[in-house]
Amino acid sequence: MMFGSKKAKLAPNGEIETIVGKDTQLKGALKAKGTIRIDGDFEGDIDSEHDIIIGESGSVSARINARNVMISGLMKGNIQATGCLELMASGRLYGDIKANVLIVGEGAVFKGASDMADGGNSASYQDEIVSV
Repeated sequence: MMFGSKKAKLAPNGEIETIVGKDTQLKGALKAKGTIRIDGDFEGDIDSEHDIIIGESGSVSARINARNVMISGLMKGNIQATGCLELMASGRLYGDIKANVLIVGEGAVFKGASDMADGGNSASYQDEIVSV
């Protein structure tokens, strides 16, 4: 067998490949092909071909580009999600978003502009602090 003859396999959907732990602080650019979970502090840019999960203890100040984003902690910055952006009940989002689907849980806080595409149509709304 020769080196490099095996192709790297992506993690199956739902499997977390990268974790930023609760007591971890990270600054910079994070780029991954798989799912990323952040339970600590992150500042910078995040790009993932899959999903990004911000846990309840997570605090993120970043620009995010991913397929799906789920926020249970604090997020400050702009998000572009090609799929779904879900703001859980404990989530707080301060920034502009662009997503195909937006789900806001009861008690969540969102302040920013939202741009949602529906097929070929898109609508844009300027939102104030919303506590559902």
